[in-house]
Amino acid sequence: MEIRTKRVYDEPAASDGYRVLVDRLWPRGLSKEKADVDLWAKQVAPSAELRKAFHHEDMPFDDFVTAYRAELAANASAVDELRGEIAGHKVVTLLYAMNDTEHNHAGLLRDALEG
Repeated sequence: MEIRTKRVYDEPAASDGYRVLVDRLWPRGLSKEKADVDLWAKQVAPSAELRKAFHHEDMPFDDFVTAYRAELAANASAVDELRGEIAGHKVVTLLYAMNDTEHNHAGLLRDALEG
């Protein structure tokens, strides 16, 4: 299985395969039809507190990485549940709303799912 990441605001493509939204909040201004999401896995998104610290309180990305990995480790059953949901799909695309395509949680989640 190949796991990719992509902004949810980018146009859906057939090559995306199974599309999984991994944000806790639904993306602003985006209809469910336009998002074309197969699964909304908000249980593996960063907690509200961590999201706020990173997005609004200027938490350094390295600190965010450490904290989010700790959240994923503490929530291993949700990660395992998502792993089961995506099993059997050749391509899975983890969707996120953030503007920064390099510094976001989707890549960290991909690493956890692959590990």
